[in-house]
Amino acid sequence: MLVSILIVLLILVVILLAVIRQKDFVIENVPKLTVTSPAFEANGTIPVEYTGNGKDISPELHLSELDERAVSLAIIMDDIDHPLAGVYNHWLIWNLPVRDTIPAEIPQGEQVAALNNAVQGMGYGKHRYRGPKPPFGRHRYKYHVFVLDKTLALPASSRKKELLTAMEGNILQYGHLVGEYGK
Repeated sequence: MLVSILIVLLILVVILLAVIRQKDFVIENVPKLTVTSPAFEANGTIPVEYTGNGKDISPELHLSELDERAVSLAIIMDDIDHPLAGVYNHWLIWNLPVRDTIPAEIPQGEQVAALNNAVQGMGYGKHRYRGPKPPFGRHRYKYHVFVLDKTLALPASSRKKELLTAMEGNILQYGHLVGEYGK
C-alpha cells in the first residue's frame, strides 16, 4: 500500500514539474542582432574562467549593426537545459549604455557605475553574473541581448519576468549567443 502511494506521489510530482517547467522564450518580428564573443564561438564550450568553477566572470560580448535609434541594452543569461526548471535564469542586466562591445568582468551589485549605472536584477538570487556550473552533464547557456528604444524604470529587485514585461513593445533588435559547459 505504501509503495502504491509513493508511486502515485512520484507521478504527481513529475506531472507538476512538467507543467511548471519554464521554456526558452522566443522573440519574433524583431530585426536580428548578431552577438559574438572572443571568449567562445557560437555553440562552443564556455571557458572555465567564465563559469562557477573558475573566476565566475561575465564574458565580453560583441554586437554587430546596432540600430541607430538604440537608447539602451539589456542582457538575460539562462541555463536552457536545467533538469528540473527547464530554463534557469543566471543573470539579468539592463540600462546598459549602447555600445558594440559589452566588457567582460562586469562587477557585482545592483548598479554598475562603470556602465552608466546599469541595473543588475535578481538572477540566480543575486545582483551579479553567475556563470555556468551544472550539477551534472553538459548544459547550454544562452546569452540573450536586447536593443531597446528607451531605458527601463525597474527596481533592482526585478526578476526575468518583470524585465521581459517591461521590454515589451520597446525591443528594436534581438540576438543571442549559446555556449556549452559541463562535465
